[in-house]
Amino acid sequence: MISNISISDLLQITSPIHLIDLRSVQSYNNNHMDGAVNIPYEKLIANPSHYLNPNIRYYIYCQKGLTSNKVCQILTKMGYKVTNIIGGYEEWILHN
Repeated sequence: MISNISISDLLQITSPIHLIDLRSVQSYNNNHMDGAVNIPYEKLIANPSHYLNPNIRYYIYCQKGLTSNKVCQILTKMGYKVTNIIGGYEEWILHN
């Protein structure tokens, strides 16, 4: 089972977090969550060990939360600590 978090709960976290934006480089460059690193989902799934440390928790989002949910399922099965951000970037926009 994957871990999920709402935007409102995410915004309550006060310690530094590791955010990954799965969207295209163009979408990321247009705007993104503060502090997010862009790793398009195809690259992340193809070689997760290149981008992720298995000892760190990552919060992952896409445009609406659907792709990030699938990616989190795959990465969780591989042993990575990942949390899907429910509603993705569109939900974040509504809160900012």
